[in-house]
Amino acid sequence: MSEDHYFTARPASADERRHVTVTLAGRELEVETAAGVFSPGHVDLGTRVLLRTVPKAPATGDLLDLGCGWGPVALTMALDSPGARVWAVDVNERALDLVRRNAARLGLTNVEAVRPEDVPADVRFAALWSNPPIRVGKDVLHDMLRTWLPRIAPGAEGLLVVQRNLGADSLAAWIDREVAPGTSKLASAKGFRVLRVPGPEA
Repeated sequence: MSEDHYFTARPASADERRHVTVTLAGRELEVETAAGVFSPGHVDLGTRVLLRTVPKAPATGDLLDLGCGWGPVALTMALDSPGARVWAVDVNERALDLVRRNAARLGLTNVEAVRPEDVPADVRFAALWSNPPIRVGKDVLHDMLRTWLPRIAPGAEGLLVVQRNLGADSLAAWIDREVAPGTSKLASAKGFRVLRVPGPEA
């Protein structure tokens, strides 16, 4: 049994690619996935809850999928907002390769699949959507959110989906207290919370 985690930079598991059919942005699409990335067989329930809850992505500007995996959130953003630039960010190099290949397969030229350090420091995001990697542990998760949530553009918002029994309510309270005052619960469904994180006031 592999000890890989989806947040491993270079998964050790065999890079066995496969194609699965998924529904993104209201369309049935074939995408490429692989072992060693998060939810390789389907769009996971948390991400489905997030995508059912979010408003339509902004038509222009920089949009962020933080912890992109093989790309369901980033691809949805790119399909819905062809005039925007979508940043698909992950530490997992296999996941980034899959996002690039899936974007190319779908004819999407507005997706940048990159490691966190490769996003220019001056970029501010018109939307940040994430199914964050809760299982990396509280310290790593908090560092990640402290880094990225302040980069939401003034007047924009971030939307995070977190399992209730993995600490969604305590995480919302921490973000509200430590990072982004005004953070609130936007929706609940199937054991998940969708948290709304406001950007700074314009």
